[in-house]
Formats: sequence, C-alpha cells, structure tokens
Amino acid sequence: MLTADDKKLILQIWEKVLGHQEDFGAEALERMFVTYPQTKTYFPHFNLQKGSDQIRGHGKKVVTALSNAVKNLDNLSQALSELSNLHAYNLRVDPLCFALQLLSQCFQVVLAVHLGKDYTPEVHSAFDKFLSAVAAMLAEKYR
Repeated sequence: MLTADDKKLILQIWEKVLGHQEDFGAEALERMFVTYPQTKTYFPHFNLQKGSDQIRGHGKKVVTALSNAVKNLDNLSQALSELSNLHAYNLRVDPLCFALQLLSQCFQVVLAVHLGKDYTPEVHSAFDKFLSAVAAMLAEKYR
C-alpha cells in the first residue's frame, strides 16, 4: 500500500511532529469533537473542554501510537496488534463508528496548519494512505 517514496515522506515529516505530540494530538481530538460531536460518546469520562488534561493526555497517546506505527511502516499489523486488541476486546469500540478515520482527517488538518508549505500534496497523499492503513489495522480484530 505504501510506496518507498510514501515511506520516505512520512519519515521526513514525522521528524517535524516529534516534540509536538501532545499539542498536535490534543488539537486533532479537539477538532474531531467539534466537527464530529457524535464521537464524544466514546469519551464519557473525559473533560472535553479545550486543553483539558484528559484531552492532552489522550492526544499524546494517539500520536505516540502513530509514532510507533511510523517506526514500523513495514509491519503495521504487528506494531498495532496490542492497540487493536484493546479497542476490540476491552474498549469494545464499534468499528462502524470507529473514530480513527474521523480523527485521521482532523490530524491531517493539524499537520497542514502547522507544517504549512512542507505539507505538500505528495505528503498529504502519503499520510492519507498511512492513516488509512493504521485504521485498517486497528479494525483488523473485528473481522
């Protein structure tokens, strides 16, 4: 699914994300909750106010998981297996309502806003494929 050029672009851009994991993750979650308010139902125990500790902490977890996926571009299934199990068996998130695809869209907006001209159409395409692959791997246990 990911070409060698895609992987190269993802790795290059990810270097610019490092150091901003909590901020970028929180901003993506906040955008998701505003744009897709139905996703709030998956976080009933969170303070969903902008900048809350729960949003910042979970945003950092999300981007840390993506960092793990970036480090393992050639073996996403293994890299995300534990997280897939968590969502399928412990959290029991409905895959039809799985917010990752919505969050992926919001994360790409965050990247575009913060990376500006570095977030080229080619980078956007590579990240779109990457995030789609991550979503597919996380939903894998539902099959």
